[in-house]
Parts: sequence; structure tokens; C-alpha cells
Amino acid sequence: MAETVAAPRREALKRLFLVLNCIMLSVGTCGSPLLMRLYFVRGGARMWLVSWLEMGAWPMLLLPLAAAYSRRRSAVGPTARLVLMDRFLFAAAAGIGVLMGLDNYFYAYGLGRLPVSTSALLIATQLAFTAGFAFLLVRQVFTSCSINSVFLLTIGAGVLSMHTSGDRPAGESNGAYYAGFFMTLGAAALYGFVLPLVELTYKKAKQAVTYSLVLEIQLVMCFFATAFCTIGMLVNKDFQAIPREARSYELGEARYYVVLVWTAIISQFFFLGAIGVIFYASSLFSAVIIAALLPVTEILAVICFQEKFQAEKGVALALSLWGFASYFYGEFKLVKKEKEATAGTVIKPAETEMHQQGLP
Repeated sequence: MAETVAAPRREALKRLFLVLNCIMLSVGTCGSPLLMRLYFVRGGARMWLVSWLEMGAWPMLLLPLAAAYSRRRSAVGPTARLVLMDRFLFAAAAGIGVLMGLDNYFYAYGLGRLPVSTSALLIATQLAFTAGFAFLLVRQVFTSCSINSVFLLTIGAGVLSMHTSGDRPAGESNGAYYAGFFMTLGAAALYGFVLPLVELTYKKAKQAVTYSLVLEIQLVMCFFATAFCTIGMLVNKDFQAIPREARSYELGEARYYVVLVWTAIISQFFFLGAIGVIFYASSLFSAVIIAALLPVTEILAVICFQEKFQAEKGVALALSLWGFASYFYGEFKLVKKEKEATAGTVIKPAETEMHQQGLP
């Protein structure tokens, strides 16, 4: 009886944490690119610094980890382990962290060269990359609707690339613009590989994967991603340049540091939410949430930075929304079918027993 009561409670907690992680992912998806672009358009020029900020707020993870450890210690006693992960998970998390550091640089470089509206449309293609890698790495099941969704998002990126120079920022060369364009596509492809790789790590773990363990994995990923970007900052001498850049920043020296701090915090929300959604749902669902928030990011970019919104961006946005709707329609049908199958499995034994007893 206790297990029957506990099961619905666990399911309710799972849904609550999934919603909380979706909220963090949503805040990070919409806020992070706007803050990064604000840094660049007001006089910032340090790509490695922005890359570092994307995961530089990793000490934030120590608070929920401390709470989880305290709860585990009260339940288990003094013998409760401080660290749960084994060597395999540590090595996997460290490797993924380095990949994330590289992806951060690609993404920061793209945002330094492209308007947010263009960058967001290109990043939306990560759903197609995530779908492909999820199929290869974790055997993701596809429906005709999800395949249609991936196709539409890919076509949308193709439409956007046909007239890329139309929104080139003033004073920027064609070479720099196209470098940003392809670096952003590279960031989308690499991120599309990382998400299923995280899901595969969970599946291959030789221990029970709890949310406390997920937090530990996130901490290691963020630390190694930050270390990777720190090396880039040292080589590029960004630490020496930060005070000079702050003094010449258009919004003032104090606001320069405010922008940096908030960029780090909001970017950390994005990563925490993405990894949490993978744990409670799947890597593909995490990618879909990011793609779903595309219209919000587009609108905010046009309002905040007065960016141009040409016809090809409208077509790409329409195709992206169509792809998103197609994916969720397919998921709705799949969940409904699974519920009907489960209900049939539960009812069937009772019907068989009634038939054996000669009841109608």
C-alpha cells in the first residue's frame, strides 16, 4: 500500500522538477543571447570572455548540491557519501565539458558577428542535429511528425542562408559575417551532438542516476568547460583587457560588470535547465523547448536592438513554428497511443477472469 501511495508522489515530483527545469531553460534561452549581444553592440569584443561567462557561474550548483547532501546525510546517517559519481561518469562529464567549452566559443563568436534574430534562427537547427544524433546514440524513436519537424527546420535554415548578407551589421566585413554564420551553425551541430551524448551517459551509468548525481555531473561539465575557456582567455590576454574595455564601454564601467554578471547567471540557467530536462524527459525534448522559444527571442531582439526582419526571416520563422507544431502533435499522438495500450493491458486480465466465470 505504501508503494502505491509513493508512486503517484514520485510522479508528481518528477513533473514538478521537469516544469522547473523547463522554466530555467526558457529563461536562459531567451535572456542569454540578448545579454551577450548587448555586450557586443555596446563596445565589447572579447569572444573568449563571453564563452567563459556561459558556464562561469558554475559555483551556483554548490547550493543545491549542499542541500541534496544534507538531505542524504539526514536519511542515511554519517556514512552518507559526499560524492556519488564513479570514475566513468567523471571522465564522461569532463569530456563533455570540454566539448561544451568549444561549443560556447562557437556560439559567442556567432553572436559577436550576427544579429540575435539571425543567430536564433540558425541555432534552431540544433533540433535537426539533436534528432539525428539521438537516433544514432540513444535509438530515439521517430514518428512521421518528428521527421517532418526536422525537415522543416532544416529547410528554414536553408532559406535563411540564401540571403544572409541583408542583415549584416554596419561596419562589418562580409568575411566576418559569413564566419559568424558558419560558426553559429557549427555551434548548433555540436550542441545537437552534446545533448544526446549526455543522455547516453545517463543510460550507460553503472549506478542509479538520481538528481543529486545529475547535479554532480553538471558541476564537472561546467568546471571543465570553464577551464577550457579560461585557457583561451589566458592565451588571448582577456584578463588584462577587461579593465580597459570596462572604462570605454558605452553604458559605463559599472554597467559593464553588471552585464557580465547577469550574462553568467542567465547562461547558467540555460545549461541547468537543458541538462535537467534531459534527465526528466529526453535530449530531443530539450532541443524542442529551445526551438519553441524561437519566436519570443525573435520578438525581443527586434524590440531591444531594432534589428531588421526581412522576408526570408519570416519564412524561416514560419517553417520553424510549423516544425515545432508538427513535433508536438506527433508526441501527443504517441503518448495517447501508449496510454490506450497501457489501459488495455490493465483491463484485459479482469475481462478474462469474468469470461472464465461465465459473466457477461
